[in-house]
Amino acid sequence: MRNSIFKRWIFFVTGMIILSLGVALTIKGRLMGLGPWDVFHYGLWETFGLTIGSWAIIVGAFIVLFTAIALKRLPKLGVYINMFTIGIFIDIFNFLLPEVDGWIMHGLVFTAGVFVMAFGIAFYITPNLGAGPRDSLMLFFIEKFNMKLSSARNLMEGFALVCGFLLGGPVFIGSFIIVFFLGRLIEKFLPLTRRMLIKFIGQDDPDIIKVI
Repeated sequence: MRNSIFKRWIFFVTGMIILSLGVALTIKGRLMGLGPWDVFHYGLWETFGLTIGSWAIIVGAFIVLFTAIALKRLPKLGVYINMFTIGIFIDIFNFLLPEVDGWIMHGLVFTAGVFVMAFGIAFYITPNLGAGPRDSLMLFFIEKFNMKLSSARNLMEGFALVCGFLLGGPVFIGSFIIVFFLGRLIEKFLPLTRRMLIKFIGQDDPDIIKVI
């Protein structure tokens, strides 16, 4: 049992590192635009300095604090690990990856980033050890205002996209591709990542995410 939990945590953290690589790739291909929250983090970086990963952590921390107070409960450990791991590794990969020039290269790098992001998200949610701070905010809207999940998510992403755009973040066709198609890609990867985790653990585990 302990071995299964330990391996699920390894899978969880590895998935977030993969996701961070995907985010960094989309940043390198930013002429195509970025996802709503990354537009916001990029805009904050453009306006106030620090790093994009730092702003991902800072924004996540504010969201965690707000939702903890509003819902009167502390988030799971996975939320904190998610917040710091993704922010740190976005900066690491953003530093290591080279800049690219031209629309074609930006388009190729951005596309690769979207697929890597989707795979990374499927990878880290498969162990079912907790989601990120922004998912906690979505839960707040669902619980407090009886909103549908899709409505809560659209409200959050719309707010982040507009704020990021006003701060100078890159918004283009890629931003809307991420909004409308990233979820579908994640669904496509989930059966694969579930099989990978079961093979890694050595047996099925009732706690890992089910694929419908």
